[in-house]
Amino acid sequence: MTRLRPLPERDRPLVFAHRGLSSEAPENTMAAFRLAKEKKAPGVELDIHLTADGKLIVIHDHTTKRVAPGTDLVVEDATAAQLQAIDIGSWKGAQFSGERPPLLSELFEELGNDLYFDIEIKSGKAEDKGLEAALVKLLADFGYGAERVVISSFNPIAIKRFKALCPTVPTAIIYCVDDGVPAYLRRGEGRWIGRADFLKPKHTQATKAGLAWGRMIGGRPVVPWTIDDPTIAERVLRIGCDGVISNMPHRLGLPGFDR
Repeated sequence: MTRLRPLPERDRPLVFAHRGLSSEAPENTMAAFRLAKEKKAPGVELDIHLTADGKLIVIHDHTTKRVAPGTDLVVEDATAAQLQAIDIGSWKGAQFSGERPPLLSELFEELGNDLYFDIEIKSGKAEDKGLEAALVKLLADFGYGAERVVISSFNPIAIKRFKALCPTVPTAIIYCVDDGVPAYLRRGEGRWIGRADFLKPKHTQATKAGLAWGRMIGGRPVVPWTIDDPTIAERVLRIGCDGVISNMPHRLGLPGFDR
């Protein structure tokens, strides 16, 4: 199998602002994505769900409870209009009052020419509800391919399904050692199920020995998360990782950033 290099035409290291510049603005909001651009982050990482009416909306959790205190909508059971009526900014500060979860299409329309994107599919089950097909269609509508986006997920079935529909866009499996991740997927085993092109481990699992072992068996590029310490960023890049995902990429001491 031929593996695709993530964002092959982009400068290394790849740098993704995690859920936008989420250290300074409410995660996964237009405010966070605009601030990432302002601080010179070349890329952003974000999370998508499929709403009950078939829209791709940018939000991390499966419910609205954490980012919109006092609400508890299940994202997949709500319509885009219901979700976009919710304030997901006030928890971060009064200045962000009124921030709403954007549709992925809205993010592309405003910032699609300014950033590259790591789009994480939020899906905890194998069932096909149409998210991957909707994502493939949206990417085609905007003309975005391997030069602009990568697709990732903890769920190898979601990655496999996306890859079957869109074999030209690089994909990654995300993993970590955590109770929320099935034991058989905690060390990147989903790479074989999903036929992923590259790996997104928690930074503690990106080690020199692991990368060396991976290269010996036809290893994949590695982009670890979530790194907010310049020392850790320097370590993972020194051992050969392709990039970093950070809540505060402008604080990592990387060239080209506004601090």
